[in-house]
Amino acid sequence: MAVNNEEFFQPRHFGDADKYLIYEWKDDEIIYSHEVRNTFKAIDEKKKHGVRQKGVSITGLLKDHNVKLIVSKQFGKNIQIVNRDFVPVIISVETPDEAKLLLKKHKKWILEELNSSAEAYKLFVLKDGTMKTII
Repeated sequence: MAVNNEEFFQPRHFGDADKYLIYEWKDDEIIYSHEVRNTFKAIDEKKKHGVRQKGVSITGLLKDHNVKLIVSKQFGKNIQIVNRDFVPVIISVETPDEAKLLLKKHKKWILEELNSSAEAYKLFVLKDGTMKTII
């Protein structure tokens, strides 16, 4: 989950988060594991937003922590990089606890996507309902 230092979701792209909260999904529970600082947040994007190096670097960082699902209020251009390795989920809530409730509610569809054999995962938008789209 891409959050700020106070652990709230912000209306910023996934790669601009201060840190990532890592959870484990065990049966029907989503259990906090640890946090990872986003050391790639400051990659220079003054000339062009969505620098490929940033997307690749963050992908590598999260893969090292066995992440499979990424949650944020927004994604930028690099979603076309990260969705090859992670199921991206856009949420409209403010806190990780609220996001966990949404994820649990839509577990069936998320697991179905994780188990698909597609080359890239589809984007989930969890608001009042569920929308799944090709990126």
